[in-house]
Amino acid sequence: MEREQRGDKQRADYSDAVTGSTEPDESSVERVLEDPDPDTDTEAPEKKHGALREFAILISIALVLYYVMLTFVARPYLIPSESMEPTLHGCPGCTGDRIMVDKVTYRFSSPEPGDVIVFKGPPNWNITYKSIRSDNPAVRLAQNALSYVGFVPPDENDLVKRVIAVGGQTVECRANTGLTVDGKRLDEPYLDPDTMNADPAIYPCLGNEFGPVKVPEGKLWVMGDNRTHSADSRAHCSNEPIDAQRGLICTGDPQAGTIPIDNVIGIERFIAWPPSRWGETLTAVIGVVLGLGLAGILVGTMWTRREASKRKLR
Repeated sequence: MEREQRGDKQRADYSDAVTGSTEPDESSVERVLEDPDPDTDTEAPEKKHGALREFAILISIALVLYYVMLTFVARPYLIPSESMEPTLHGCPGCTGDRIMVDKVTYRFSSPEPGDVIVFKGPPNWNITYKSIRSDNPAVRLAQNALSYVGFVPPDENDLVKRVIAVGGQTVECRANTGLTVDGKRLDEPYLDPDTMNADPAIYPCLGNEFGPVKVPEGKLWVMGDNRTHSADSRAHCSNEPIDAQRGLICTGDPQAGTIPIDNVIGIERFIAWPPSRWGETLTAVIGVVLGLGLAGILVGTMWTRREASKRKLR
């Protein structure tokens, strides 16, 4: 009897041992369901945060590069008047040319005769200048702040003209000699009689006779290509009353009609807009730049995908 009871107890213990080892209890199943793979939960937020971070970095880099370019390398300028026609198109109320001005070249060299330059007007050239800032104090403050970082044009009288003579040279114009520098008549193929409504062969000075003016060192004598419609060095020079009475101008102090080299912003390189004014050389350059840009985008996309694949593997 005792032997049978002992056998039943052993069978019961054996049955419990087998059942516990082969069938999971409910509590262990619940723990498995409550503890999913942590990588699955964090993968989506990590992707989102990573994309936002990369986007913010790209935008920051773009803004910095844009600021550096406008401040130190090159900047677009709008031609607002007709003083440089037909080389550069501009007039009140029309779509003027937008030119790209190189701000690097003159850090290593000086302006030369024939260069088309953009410069800040000296004080005596700014008498009729009107501010381009808003009358609203808040808007004006925002414009000044954006101008400091290059996103809004500076509130200054920026002008575009052609260099005719540099420091040490003597410029003058007489009806019997035309425009001369150091006694040599200039060849000016950019002058257009139809634009000026005057023929240089008949009216060599295209205005009053002037000079001689010996340009001071560190200064430039500049004139517009549309000579009959340009307020250039001739319009700002100093006159001797006796000479002015007989139609000869710019025989006084040469400082007034010249501009300091320090005022030069840069040299005009090409017309950036509108496309109808692009030349063959600029079209080729734009094609190369666009090609390089597309190649950069392709490389950047491939790099981003590779980095994303690496994160998935981790």
